[in-house]
Amino acid sequence: MAAPHPDKNPAPSDDWWRGAAIYQVYPRSFADGDGDGTGDLAGVRARLPYLAELGVDAIWFTPWYLSPLADGGYDVADYRTIDPAFGTLEEAERLITEARALGIRTIVDIVPNHVSDQHPWFKAALAAGPGSPERKLFHFRPGRGEHGELPPNDWPSQFSGQTWTRVEDGEWYLHLFTPQQPDLNWAHPAVREEHEDVLRFWFERGVAGVRIDSAALPAKDPDLPDFVEGRDPHPYIDRDELHEIYRSWRRVADAYGGVFVGEVWLPDAERFARYLRPDELHTAFNFNFLACPWDAERLRAAIDDTLAEHAPVGAPATWVLCNHDVTRTVTRYGRTDTGFDFAAKEFGTPTDLTLGTRRARAAALLTLALPGSVYLYQGEELGLPEADIPRDRIQDPMHFRSGGTDPGRDGCRVPLPWTADAPHAGFGSDTEPWLPQPAGWSAYAADLQAADPGSMLVLYRTALRLRRTEPGLGDGPLEWLPAPDGVLAFRRAPGLVCVVNLAAAPAVLPGHEEILLASGPLDDAGRLPADTAVWLRA
Repeated sequence: MAAPHPDKNPAPSDDWWRGAAIYQVYPRSFADGDGDGTGDLAGVRARLPYLAELGVDAIWFTPWYLSPLADGGYDVADYRTIDPAFGTLEEAERLITEARALGIRTIVDIVPNHVSDQHPWFKAALAAGPGSPERKLFHFRPGRGEHGELPPNDWPSQFSGQTWTRVEDGEWYLHLFTPQQPDLNWAHPAVREEHEDVLRFWFERGVAGVRIDSAALPAKDPDLPDFVEGRDPHPYIDRDELHEIYRSWRRVADAYGGVFVGEVWLPDAERFARYLRPDELHTAFNFNFLACPWDAERLRAAIDDTLAEHAPVGAPATWVLCNHDVTRTVTRYGRTDTGFDFAAKEFGTPTDLTLGTRRARAAALLTLALPGSVYLYQGEELGLPEADIPRDRIQDPMHFRSGGTDPGRDGCRVPLPWTADAPHAGFGSDTEPWLPQPAGWSAYAADLQAADPGSMLVLYRTALRLRRTEPGLGDGPLEWLPAPDGVLAFRRAPGLVCVVNLAAAPAVLPGHEEILLASGPLDDAGRLPADTAVWLRA
């Protein structure tokens, strides 16, 4: 078994999260321990030595709770029960303990905006009828029109389609996502009490932190007015009421030494920073960097803007290239448009995977050298591309609610390849995985890459080891250095320099004592080729 990290037993009050490397596990697709074609906690437990050797500080699990899986587990029916497809609560507790013994903390996912339509609260609300206390936990309203046949308002969906569904007694209920995900009424004290109790439930089982899904959405204008573009305050995004909710959550987390990371998509830097005040969330995802094209000027602006947003509240930045919702980095960076926008996704977008892989390797070193914490989505360390899922196998509701025009998010959720010569690349057993693996998927298998010094996996392992041992990496200051157009160069004290060449021509390296790590070979003149990054001791 891999050796535990040297800091596996820090004091409860330490600030490990300020510079942590956190690995995102999408349980359904990580590893199948019982051979039924679906990833599970047994599979994760068996692969904990792999994650320890990779060098991560924590694992963030996307929802592993009881769910009908109408939206990949983000439709939760019971927060205190592990979905049987993944295992049991006792197994989750063992996983948390076993990971911690290897120096790896656990972060769970909470979805405050909505629950599943199979949640006991919602089933009781449907049965109780109009005007009942049970319905006040949600947003039930009579419809408009002569016979109530029209939705109560015209709010747009976070996915495509309607945001209201009518039930048999004529009332409508709100769902910013799918009809299987009814929105909770956060003005109701029972909703707040329940979520705080759920937080305590998981902190008491040893989790180190909580990721908050759609963190800017739960509070709604109680009048539910029609949507008007540009209206301030927004009727359901970034409302001021949220901050007292998260202050209350912070008091719960502080009692256990727990931390939060919020999924906060906001263009306004000042309003984004409000969520990171010392008595609210510890960190929030940095989506501007994630969506940024492979362009030196724009990446530098995204980095500067991110650091400037966080500085007034003293919070560390987070950096991420990909997650379970976003086109994989290798594919995105091989396209003509290297940015990311949900609205721009379409079938058949061409990509150059050789170019994308070279850029993804350089982006890995850039990201891991930036100050703050970093999130690594499963399979990025293997250089996996986005997979083309046959249309008859797509399961993502984004695809269906778009009328079939949006390819959805399943392409980045394909089960991981572990063993090249095993059925289904060693994901589980002979049973076909829940999503099909493309032809040639075994070429990315972890066992092959572990034996190849030039592989993406070895690059990540080396970079994460250096990130842990080099005092200039992790949280701390960043100083930009002079560099030619198209080249990013910055110093991380003491004496560590990162250079990334996004220009077409090779770049001359600044003076240095040694090369610690490069994403690709230098040219014969010792220059840094295009789409290559290097860490220097200078």
